[in-house]
Amino acid sequence: MFSSCGRWRSRWSLISRSSAECPFQASGPWGYGTRKTAVVTVVVVTTAGILCFHGDLRGFPVYTSCPGTLCPVMFPLVLPRKLWLLLPMLWCCQPSLSELKVRVRLEDGQVAEESLQADNDRDCIALEFRKADGTFITYLADFKQDVKIFRILILGELERGQSQFQGLCFITQLQSNEIIPSESMAKLRQKNPNTVRQAEEIRGTEILQMEVAVNFTKGIQLSSHLHNICSEAREAIYTRQEDVRAWLKKGVDGSMFEILPQSNSLPVLHPCKLCSHDWKPCICSYRLSLEWIPCSLKYCKSRDSSGKTTSYKCGIRSCQKGYSFHFYVPQKQLCLWDEET
Repeated sequence: MFSSCGRWRSRWSLISRSSAECPFQASGPWGYGTRKTAVVTVVVVTTAGILCFHGDLRGFPVYTSCPGTLCPVMFPLVLPRKLWLLLPMLWCCQPSLSELKVRVRLEDGQVAEESLQADNDRDCIALEFRKADGTFITYLADFKQDVKIFRILILGELERGQSQFQGLCFITQLQSNEIIPSESMAKLRQKNPNTVRQAEEIRGTEILQMEVAVNFTKGIQLSSHLHNICSEAREAIYTRQEDVRAWLKKGVDGSMFEILPQSNSLPVLHPCKLCSHDWKPCICSYRLSLEWIPCSLKYCKSRDSSGKTTSYKCGIRSCQKGYSFHFYVPQKQLCLWDEET
């Protein structure tokens, strides 16, 4: 049906209709186009090369976006009637991107695949995985601006009036011992990719009180990646007051922050799991666990010909780390998962 030209190594694909899904679970709403005329030519320009499609697409949806490691630009050369393309801005990296896929066992016992992507040019690492219930987790370490971003995309409960999915973003300062540098991550390889990995060090769960909302438009001052990562969570970007104080000392615009109501200031503000009304405000909780992170480098020692001792990098140490986020929501309807915890 289609003829293709150029190199192809992205996860982006054209998929025929019915129940077909992206080869890798989508990290947000994906775009598609439909048409009623006969032939269309579409070109995808990626950092890996150019891919061309030419064919009769009558009656077929054209899926144009899966979460991936590239940031394609897609446009029609021959524009048919009623063809529309929706191009969501997802996590984009440069040609220097390298990727490692690691199989891990999640808290619920299910085996999942972590995708770790390192970009030397932008000095960042992204870790992504999908849980069995469809929740998609992204962790991004931005070494240039010393911040980390968590993005959670949760499938909505349509029968209770929720949208198809709900996005959350949490942004905090990145500590020096949380994850190895992007340059080291780019060189990381594994001998047995089918092995289910277990972390060498268990770092427990960190409790984070996310008392401040971050303005999506101005948040790019904190990280250049925020607009891409948090585009599905524009009204649900949170941080801590201690992070705000640190950023204000660096000269960021304080108008991007809004202090949210807290249970100590409003006695009637209860945890959402104890709230009996879906439309009342409450304190929501969300817990996640990163089961396998390359958290530090290992160094070995050797002696040169003169007998001098030198040290060199000889591996990595892996860690497991949990995070428990607590934040204000204007209605329990935005925190239905908390009923299950």
